[in-house]
Amino acid sequence: MTAAGLGLAAPALAQPDTRPSLTIAVQKISNSNTLETPREQSNVGFRVSSLYAESLIGTDWLGNLGQVPGLATAWRRIDERVVEFDLRAGVQMHDGRIMSAEDVAFSLGGARLFGGASAGREPPADALAVARRTFPGFERMEVVRQGVVRFVNRVPDVTLEGRIAQNVGVVLSRQGFETAENWQAWARRPIGTGPYRVAEFRPDVALTFEAHDSYWGGRPPARRIRFNEVPEVASRINALLSGETDFATDIPPDQLPIIERNARFEVVGSAVNNIRVLVFDKGHPVLRNPLVRRALTHAVDHRMIIESLWSGRTEITRGLQLGFFGDMYLADWENPRFDPAEARRLLREAGYRGEAIPYRCLNNYYVNQTPTAQVMVEMWRSVGLNVQLQMMENWSQVVEPGAMRGIRDWSVTHVFSDPVGSMLRAMGPLGELQRGQEWSNAEFNQLCAALESSTDRARRRVVFRRMLEIIEREDPGYMVLNQAATFIAKRRDIRWRPARGWPMDFSAANLGFGG
Repeated sequence: MTAAGLGLAAPALAQPDTRPSLTIAVQKISNSNTLETPREQSNVGFRVSSLYAESLIGTDWLGNLGQVPGLATAWRRIDERVVEFDLRAGVQMHDGRIMSAEDVAFSLGGARLFGGASAGREPPADALAVARRTFPGFERMEVVRQGVVRFVNRVPDVTLEGRIAQNVGVVLSRQGFETAENWQAWARRPIGTGPYRVAEFRPDVALTFEAHDSYWGGRPPARRIRFNEVPEVASRINALLSGETDFATDIPPDQLPIIERNARFEVVGSAVNNIRVLVFDKGHPVLRNPLVRRALTHAVDHRMIIESLWSGRTEITRGLQLGFFGDMYLADWENPRFDPAEARRLLREAGYRGEAIPYRCLNNYYVNQTPTAQVMVEMWRSVGLNVQLQMMENWSQVVEPGAMRGIRDWSVTHVFSDPVGSMLRAMGPLGELQRGQEWSNAEFNQLCAALESSTDRARRRVVFRRMLEIIEREDPGYMVLNQAATFIAKRRDIRWRPARGWPMDFSAANLGFGG
């Protein structure tokens, strides 16, 4: 007799998951071979972190880059030092647990960011340093009641909301961290709340995500997303055109016509919230003289580079700032002008005699990195500067201290709409430039403290202007190249929009098929 004849319920049949899987060819997955956000603060890290982890305050990546509700539905200032958050209810984490106020307090104020973990789970020193410079005034997290938490700072800070929106402060599972085998095991498979969970991470090879079907924002439209590491541009393009991948990232402008000629594919993208810079090491014997560094900045024709290498598809920013800074944006700021005669005058005044200046460069980690470097070397040579291009294999070689470190490539992501989120984060006393002992300036560092602590917006504008005068003109620590732009080639039948930043959004609101 059948189950129906016995009055029993028929066994349920598992429904096949017909959602598509996506494959994305990228030039790099992670510089640190981990996914923990304080450790992987890079453009490639930003690209994937929002898939698995979220902050209390989100960012409108497809719109104006403004702040939007994330894992907090609302927030309010209690005073100049305290922000209170109403947590989103019923958020399920990738380990099946419901996000609690304790998870939030731990993620922003516990051992994950500030140390004190046991049994081999202590974060590495550079991750702790990133946390300290992200939240330099952090005092404590308070659980007011279940569903309400407070971030308490030691000093007044007008940028707290922006700091908390950064991916350093994503909310992860406290239990997952505390029961992980060790920190590296945790960092390669963090447990968050995002629309996709980490299924497998093979450093330097591939990163695979699977749909988190209990995601608070709705069932993800893709069953699986796989990022394949394909360093060479031509190989990424070929993988797309052959059907091996569905997306190919970081396509240089001169390669766009190859893709656009094929009706099955299209290219999307634009300038993003990142600025490409060159960093100068004051410890190098030749670059110790600021006149030589100033000469370097006057010898480069940025407009020619934009037109010839970028086909005019990006812009030269007004110093290390972007327009979404709002009232902190200095619209009248000017970069050092292209003036070969001034460069030669400065070199004569410096007593420069053609000594070699090393320039460390990776092979197109950034779009157009190598051709840009080659063009600049020739521009410098035309004014008498002997810059020697040195191709490196990885970032460790690029930043390694020593007498042969002179100029290097870098970029600065503007993680929120204030110079604190870019200038101080990168160049301040706790930033990578000074921690690596490449550049420092006493007055600049005093101004950093003033910019962080002042609540007077007019005063902060004056401080920021003076900081730009020091680090971009008088005692150059870097030279702005251009606003970074990212171009992504994709199948035309996939409905998807690129962000105005590095993150790739594959949520239900931004991914569809068949049109």
